[in-house]
Amino acid sequence: MAGRSFCFHAPPLVSESTATLTMRIGAIPQIYRNANRWGEILSILSKYGLAGWLSRFDFAFGKSWLKNRDGQIIANETSETRIRLALEELGPTFIKLGQIMSTRPDVVGGELADELEKLQTRVAADSSELVSELIESELGKSVEQLFLEFSSEPVASASIGQVHRARLHSGEEVAVKVQHHGIDKQVPVDLDILTGLAQLAEGLPELAPYRPRATVAEFQRALRRELDFKREARHIEQFRKAFAENSQIKIPKAYPECSSERVLVMEWMDGIPLSEPEKIRATGVDLSALTRNGAEMYLEMIFHHGLYHADPHPGNLLVMGDGAIGLLDFGMVVRIEEALREDIEDMLMAIVEQDAHHLVAVVMRIGAVPAGLDETSLSLDISDFLAHYAYQSVDQFQLGPALNELFDLMRRYEIFLPSPLALLLKVLVMLEGTSQKLQPDFSLMEVLQPYQRKIIARRMSPTRQLRKARRMVYEVQQLAEVVPRRLRDILQQVQSGRFDVHLDHRGLEPSVNRLVLGMLTSALFLGSVLLVTNVVWPFRGVSVPGALGIALSAAMGLRLLRAIGKSGHLDRRR
Repeated sequence: MAGRSFCFHAPPLVSESTATLTMRIGAIPQIYRNANRWGEILSILSKYGLAGWLSRFDFAFGKSWLKNRDGQIIANETSETRIRLALEELGPTFIKLGQIMSTRPDVVGGELADELEKLQTRVAADSSELVSELIESELGKSVEQLFLEFSSEPVASASIGQVHRARLHSGEEVAVKVQHHGIDKQVPVDLDILTGLAQLAEGLPELAPYRPRATVAEFQRALRRELDFKREARHIEQFRKAFAENSQIKIPKAYPECSSERVLVMEWMDGIPLSEPEKIRATGVDLSALTRNGAEMYLEMIFHHGLYHADPHPGNLLVMGDGAIGLLDFGMVVRIEEALREDIEDMLMAIVEQDAHHLVAVVMRIGAVPAGLDETSLSLDISDFLAHYAYQSVDQFQLGPALNELFDLMRRYEIFLPSPLALLLKVLVMLEGTSQKLQPDFSLMEVLQPYQRKIIARRMSPTRQLRKARRMVYEVQQLAEVVPRRLRDILQQVQSGRFDVHLDHRGLEPSVNRLVLGMLTSALFLGSVLLVTNVVWPFRGVSVPGALGIALSAAMGLRLLRAIGKSGHLDRRR
């Protein structure tokens, strides 16, 4: 069971807005329910944020105060590394948050996404007594009744659970995946706190563009799915059916009768993980055919089945004895709707064909585009992006760096991709990187280009066209039913005088505030002049309140002029 990477974005952990955050934290109801955990989290965040502040100075004495659990001086690390270390120290839920967010470089940036792929998911294993208690409570039978042999030493232990090797009474060797003790109680607490932190972050200008509440909601859905081992067993069965005819792909068999939400029993698979390329080369297997089969397997998952294994980590891919590829860990599986699949096909084909106009149109159609987007600049930047790769031969074209550059470009323009699309593009980057561990000159684009013909053939197939036509007829029928009723409601509201038009005035507040400040300044100045003229409460012949009023009105006037000047609208001409 391999580790999985994810990320959180790169503003400092404790910024200038810390005071504001501290003032608002009392308004978050979760703090009262989970006060101890809140204190622990804020303490760790503060430690790593203080390390960022200390890193600006050269004195080594102060920096040596702050160390992580391994004794590493954190003030000497980059901000991205400090975020990763903080998430590791915060525990499994936050590690999982980083793993999910590492798939969103369009939100958090490529540097932080790459750093968070290094997250360490290895955690201390539970004792054999706790494992036995959990298995018995979940399955209603003891370990001895369920298994002929059961190794008390786990072969792997990650953030969610650990894996033990065992043998059924029928003789089959199996892997038993068991959730860690207490994680079902710890995760809801951390998710509750993350919701509170997201509420706070939403109100901070430097964090709001990263949509923290939507990000946390997406993470909660993904983590709850991954905690349900029954869902993972269903995923395994779906993949076994999809690739039943393909002898080059090996999917383990699940044993649902011996599984539950917290225990999963599946077939044991002997193979060499891709994380050990030297051992694979020593077997003499054809590496070129192996990497190509793996890439084609993923393209088949994505564009034919619409369901793919979303974590092609080297530890999750095995090279079997007969040269087949084995897949492990089906906790993160993504299903793609047909409409989104076509958008993905359009985007990849635009990159393959170096079609800037088509790529801009696809990005504008599927992405969450901010108001006032400079489409001309976006089009020019995408044209430059494609031109950079235009003269590279297909076998030298590296899709991973190209997609990472595209992520950075969209992040610069604040264009957010749908979560399934962003995850898929990140998976393609990971897939190419994993393949290059075996074959350094491997190019996913070389596999993708001939696959283009299959994509077009499938899209133009009568079956797919009939399905699309049926869906369009249904949507038109729904529209025909809804529109007359809506028009009747509007006419009835107009006739009864209940029809309201709500106007949202944006950007008027600063103008109104300046107008009010200008009127107050003028009134104060005129009143102060009258006091000076009539020598009210004089001191050495000058009205004290009048002189103070004139000075105050002058300061207010200068502040108003400065604000208008900074906005750039003082003498703008149409």
